[in-house]
Amino acid sequence: MSMAANAPGAKVAPRPMTTEEKRVILASSLGTVFEWYDFYLYGSLAVMIGAHFFSAFDPNTRAIFALLAFAAGFLVRPFGALFFGRLGDLIGRKYTFLVTIVIMGASTFLVGLLPSYNTIGWVAPVILIALRMLQGLALGGEYGGAAVYVAEHAPPGRRGFYTSWIQTTATLGLLLSLIVILVIRVNMGEADFAAWGWRIPFLLSIFLLAVSVWIRLQMQESPAFKKMKEEGTGSKAPLTEAFGQWKNARIALIALFGLTMGQAVVWYTGQFYALFFIQSILKVDLYSANVLIAWALIIGTGGFIFFGSLSDRIGRKPVILAGCLIAALTYFPLFGALTKAANPGLAAAHENVKVQVVADPATCGSVFDPVGIRTFTSPCDIARRTLATQAIVYTSAPAPAGTPTKVTVNGKELAVDATFAATVAKEAVAAGYPAPGDARIVKTGFFGALFGGQSLTIIGILTILIIYVTMVYGPVAAALVELFPTRIRYTGMSLPYHIGNGWFGGLLPATAFAMVAGTGDIYYGLWYPIVFALATFVIGMLLVPETKDRDITTHEN
Repeated sequence: MSMAANAPGAKVAPRPMTTEEKRVILASSLGTVFEWYDFYLYGSLAVMIGAHFFSAFDPNTRAIFALLAFAAGFLVRPFGALFFGRLGDLIGRKYTFLVTIVIMGASTFLVGLLPSYNTIGWVAPVILIALRMLQGLALGGEYGGAAVYVAEHAPPGRRGFYTSWIQTTATLGLLLSLIVILVIRVNMGEADFAAWGWRIPFLLSIFLLAVSVWIRLQMQESPAFKKMKEEGTGSKAPLTEAFGQWKNARIALIALFGLTMGQAVVWYTGQFYALFFIQSILKVDLYSANVLIAWALIIGTGGFIFFGSLSDRIGRKPVILAGCLIAALTYFPLFGALTKAANPGLAAAHENVKVQVVADPATCGSVFDPVGIRTFTSPCDIARRTLATQAIVYTSAPAPAGTPTKVTVNGKELAVDATFAATVAKEAVAAGYPAPGDARIVKTGFFGALFGGQSLTIIGILTILIIYVTMVYGPVAAALVELFPTRIRYTGMSLPYHIGNGWFGGLLPATAFAMVAGTGDIYYGLWYPIVFALATFVIGMLLVPETKDRDITTHEN
């Protein structure tokens, strides 16, 4: 496959969007918003789902199984990309991603109907995990189909702008799920919502599914695919051709490490890890955290369209790689500012309260636990995990061999025993840490958040993180589509996208927290996205070609 761009003079001047092209973008984007809405519901309601489907276990184990079930959806996404990508290159874009939305919507609706563990026993969690895997498989095929379909309808010089509408869908799906959950939760009350109301957002997805299917049935196959079929130049073995031939497999590897790896970690840091950070580390209450991130998403989402359009003028590569570099260079000061704005008492305590874990190094193992399945028995490991969970910053000091592990809070020694979690929390508060339940965010209504100095500052910081997301994500669909020829485009672009986002991105929150627990530094987890974003910047600068002027209707790009 030739990597060269079209010859000079082959460019076509951008023209206005036609009515049919607007319909294609609306149909593809709206359906994909609904798919992401379905996918995010589980992540937002994982704790309640764990209580209903893993009730045979203690609360901590329930949470672990619930997170594992959520992770299963991420882990199978590349396999969905392979299966549906091959199907899309063989039978067409339209029919393939019509199938994916039916699978996704039906799986989500069935979660809302699924009886709990108390009703049907172990069959309930087994079916739940199977539905989660179906969701992940469907999502693995959905994105590539939507991106390819829109790009192959777009005129030359406008692919970045057209496909950027697809890029808004993940953020809009997250926003939609947050709003639906907030509205139902506030109007129903916590007790009823936890008991059965959590099922309503899942059940509502059947209406979204009906609308999406109806819209997609109206669409026609993409011009590039029809042309390829008419000429008889399609691939008979897309998987083998895309990944079994080095000239194409090399492009997939470049796409993964030079584009989607960095894009994924910036995307997940700006949305998921930021939400996790303000909830779990800064101890902002659930309602306030969701309102703040929702406003940042609303304000920043237009950046997808802006940077997608900008990439049509200056190129995909400079926009995406600049986003990776700027994010990597500014994450530490931004998250530091976020701590001071969201929980100034916690920020002051980190400066003034000295906590130290003193232990025999031989008794301190790794606390790396990216999927939450390990049980810690060593006092040293228990102490470090407990301190991290309570957002207490600590340092470590070696002790002579055989010395029992102890923790000091401003010099006061605490034994690591069965009451350690409660004891250290009490001593930390006495030393200057905010007490659990202390007001940290001045609660206002949804719109009132825009008029409070504290909340507005937090929204501003979160919006900057979202803008980074839009820089790296807005142009990436067009960049991936342009890297591969029509005959293997769906297959070729889907796998690197979903490995990057499903694995590098999807495992980021849990892995970053494990890094925090292992070091006692609440910012240490940021090294995860920083390292991968910088690696993508370097690899992308060296190996990724600029593709904005390519003619993607030809069989070889």
